[in-house]
Amino acid sequence: MNLFAARLTGKMSSTEKFEANMREMTERVLRYRQVEKSPEMAEYLALKEEVEDSAFQEKKQQLSTRKYKDTEEGRKTAYFEKLKSSSQMKDYEAALANPDFKAFLAFRETDEFSKVNSAEERKKSPQIKKFYDIYQSSQYKNYLKVLNSSELQQYNELKAEIETEDFKKRNAFWADEKRWQNSEEYKKDQRYNELKANEEIKFYFSQRAEDIDWAELFRPIFEDLMVNNKNWKPGFGYPSDKLKDGHSRTSEHQAYNNGHNAFFAEGRMDIETREETQKAVAWDEKKGFVEHVFSYTSDAMNTKDIFQQEEGMFMAKVRTQGAGHHLFGISTGEPGKPVVALYHYNGKRHQLGLIDGKNSQMVDLTGVLRSMYHVYTFRWTKEELTWYVNDMEVLKIKNTLPKEQMFFIAQSFLPKDETPGEGKLKVQWARAFKTAGPIVKK
Repeated sequence: MNLFAARLTGKMSSTEKFEANMREMTERVLRYRQVEKSPEMAEYLALKEEVEDSAFQEKKQQLSTRKYKDTEEGRKTAYFEKLKSSSQMKDYEAALANPDFKAFLAFRETDEFSKVNSAEERKKSPQIKKFYDIYQSSQYKNYLKVLNSSELQQYNELKAEIETEDFKKRNAFWADEKRWQNSEEYKKDQRYNELKANEEIKFYFSQRAEDIDWAELFRPIFEDLMVNNKNWKPGFGYPSDKLKDGHSRTSEHQAYNNGHNAFFAEGRMDIETREETQKAVAWDEKKGFVEHVFSYTSDAMNTKDIFQQEEGMFMAKVRTQGAGHHLFGISTGEPGKPVVALYHYNGKRHQLGLIDGKNSQMVDLTGVLRSMYHVYTFRWTKEELTWYVNDMEVLKIKNTLPKEQMFFIAQSFLPKDETPGEGKLKVQWARAFKTAGPIVKK
């Protein structure tokens, strides 16, 4: 697989672009979930349900467009004012407000009232003469006419209703030209539109659910940015304490140095292969464990005690320099069990695939500049195993892995049958994801 040609033809994104896309996906889904759980979103959804309801919209229309004269309160007030302003009602009210007229009405209820019809009595009493004049007046005639009218009954009923606190409150509300702006519904409507225009809420509704579900796959459950060695311990992660974890082999040029050749600095883990003499316990195929003098040192590191997982997705940003073999992958730690190489440099070629003795399935990667980082990804499902470089699929095989937890491993070594030299395995970060999502969205 020629990565240089893949970059030129656009089949594979650059590492920078791929990482930027990964960051964007992670940031987008985090932002989406934060908005989803925010009090603003809860408030918006509650207001949306209320404000967009037909009853609310009908009330909004009514409050904002209905004319005061068309309301019950407006009609009653207008009719009351019409009755009140009529000449008959004005005269009627004026008569009732006149002390002499009120005295006449009281006198009219006495037995003495009959005297008003006697000229002799009128001559004797100026008071009776005054009552007689009222009795004969047009004001009294108007009084009697209004007193027995349906208009007076309506007037009194309306007056009684209009003077109640409830009517005054309703009338003031409908008479107010800004009744909509002063209503509780207006406040809710304004807040709803304010939230609807909120950039975070607009962002939330601009996302497609399937895009978020896809981006959700790229939220790691394990992430190591190589700030320090807290996630790593020396050795291969053997499952048994009886095995000498991290031992060297007499068939190699280097002694594993118990983590002393693994350096964490500048956001990177470097496993250095150095030329230096060191005596170490080593495995010999014929003699078993023996003491052996090596001319180089290097290291093997693993995350067994901190992180391991069955299935899912594993990813790392890796490059190498110098001589030697360099491996970054995942393993059960069990000798003889398959090892997944997210990335492997075999001293001559860059590779990835499944290391499984005679059943190994590896693919060579050409066009790789060793000065350039690439992101190597391994997807592990029940059905298949898939490897990617950045966003390009480079290998897919049927799942033959044991159903066991696996963890990250990193090691550098020098086979005996090759010319030794110094080199480095450089790892900027490693991540693991619970679900094995496709790197490229379908």
